[in-house]
Amino acid sequence: MEKIVKITTDYIKLDSLLKFAGIAETGGDAKRLIRDGRVYVNEEICTMRGKKIVPGDTVRFGDIIFTVGYE
Repeated sequence: MEKIVKITTDYIKLDSLLKFAGIAETGGDAKRLIRDGRVYVNEEICTMRGKKIVPGDTVRFGDIIFTVGYE
């Protein structure tokens, strides 16, 4: 399933994106998912929870793919 997440800023940090998109309920949940290597950014595993995600980036968790764009 592919979704578009629209942001109003230049970037969003990966852990915040996971919360904003409803993948993680808390920052701690997001941190664990990222730390465990379950999140991909632009088809590469990303273990940096503070990674800046900009419009045009894709984030994948399992079968869910988010493309980030401007609102």
